[in-house]
Amino acid sequence: MEPNTVEKPSVTMLGLGAMGTALARTWLAAGHPLTVWNRTPARAAALVPEGARVADTAAQAVAASTLVVVCLLDDTAVDEVLADTDLVGRDLVNLTTSTPAQARARATWARSRGARYLAGGIMAVPPMIGVPEAGGYVFYSGSRALFERHRETLRVPVGTTYVGEDAGFAALHDVALLSAMYGMFAGAAHAFALIRREDIDPAALAPLLADWLVAMIPAIHQTADQLRSGDYTRGVVSTLAMQVAGTPTFLSTAEQQGVSPELLSPYFDLMRRRLAEGGGEEDLTGVIDLLVR
Repeated sequence: MEPNTVEKPSVTMLGLGAMGTALARTWLAAGHPLTVWNRTPARAAALVPEGARVADTAAQAVAASTLVVVCLLDDTAVDEVLADTDLVGRDLVNLTTSTPAQARARATWARSRGARYLAGGIMAVPPMIGVPEAGGYVFYSGSRALFERHRETLRVPVGTTYVGEDAGFAALHDVALLSAMYGMFAGAAHAFALIRREDIDPAALAPLLADWLVAMIPAIHQTADQLRSGDYTRGVVSTLAMQVAGTPTFLSTAEQQGVSPELLSPYFDLMRRRLAEGGGEEDLTGVIDLLVR
């Protein structure tokens, strides 16, 4: 008696840049029938030995599967690629980097074309795809029912995190986390600049810097707690007044080391503004309210 086998859901992949190719290869390796299309045909042809079926046009690729995953350069490219496709009855998962407003508009556009829609924000780089221990994942937002329908397929390449029915929420979470990342990189850049002309090995500073940043992570949870409660003095250890008093030392050190303060000055300016408004007994949470005015 032969074993009972069930064919895995088929997937169409539009866009085979570094990320799209990594996603495609992972679905192929997991045994999912995969139809691919790319503006540069050679990238699609390279996946044929791994089992991919290459469509001549985007329209043919869309017609091949109910689940259509799009990973293109930008929102304009999505318009161009899907312009002449029949999306009626298709489950469109858009992993193209976009703004929340673009994602919401694209969801409305997809529904007008007869498709069901999920927006995605990828929190990974290509080498993390297909490597569960790397910790990458994709934010998804839009129809929860649609997410649940394809959850097992979508989690094959990388983890999934659903963040709400609002199609813009995946992009918003994506940009929020990446914005924090760039803020961290900015601080690290300033730190390395301070020692750049000294007899200090950057490789020796690196573990100290990394450990210090990890030790500061609980402050993120405290900020969230203060925002939720509305009490910005809750659990404060170092008041804003104390921290503002210390900022001249940072600026003077930068000047003495021949380092531009341009990565620190905007934040320090906000701290001083919040202090001037009477927030001296808070910590740094009040700066957020200055940003959203």
